[in-house]
Amino acid sequence: MTKKRIAVDMDEVIADSISRFQEWYGIDFQLTLSLEELRGKNFHEVVAPEHQDALRGYPNRPGFFKDLPVIADSQRILSEINQRYELFIATAAMEFSNSFLDKYNWLQQHFDFIPWRNYVFCGDKSILNADYLIDDNAFNFERFRGEGILFDAPHNVNETRYRRVNSWQEVGEIFL
Repeated sequence: MTKKRIAVDMDEVIADSISRFQEWYGIDFQLTLSLEELRGKNFHEVVAPEHQDALRGYPNRPGFFKDLPVIADSQRILSEINQRYELFIATAAMEFSNSFLDKYNWLQQHFDFIPWRNYVFCGDKSILNADYLIDDNAFNFERFRGEGILFDAPHNVNETRYRRVNSWQEVGEIFL
C-alpha cells in the first residue's frame, strides 16, 4: 500500500522565524514587537516607515535562518508522522539566497530523521506532488493539488478558506 505524502513548510511551521525578526528589530531599533501587535498583520504594517527596509532585509542577511528556535512539539509529532507517511520538508529557500545552507544545516540538526532526499527547496509549491501541505501562507495552497492545512501564525489569523491547525498537537490529532 502506498503511503500518503505530507509536505511541511519550515518558517513559522517548524522554525520560529518571528522570534528572529523580533530579536534583530529589538537590537537595531531598541523596540519590541509583540505577537499581539502582529496579529492579523505583516511586520511592515506595524513598524515605522523608516524601519521597513531594514526589516525586509533581515532574511537576506547571513545567519538569519541559522539557529532559529524549533516550534513546540514539531520534532516529536513529525517523527511519529514519518513512521506512517512519506514526509517532505518544502521551503521557499530560493527567495533568500543566504538561507539555503542555514536551512539545510538546521534540518540536519533538528530533524535528522528526515532524509536529505526529502528536502525540497523551491519557490512555487504548486510543483509539489503531495497529498497534504502544512504551511502558514495560504497563497501556497491556491495551485497546490492536494489539501492545504494552514498552520496558525499571527499574519494569517484572518484567513478562513482552509483547514487550520493551531499547534503540532492538532496536527498529530489529524494524522496520528
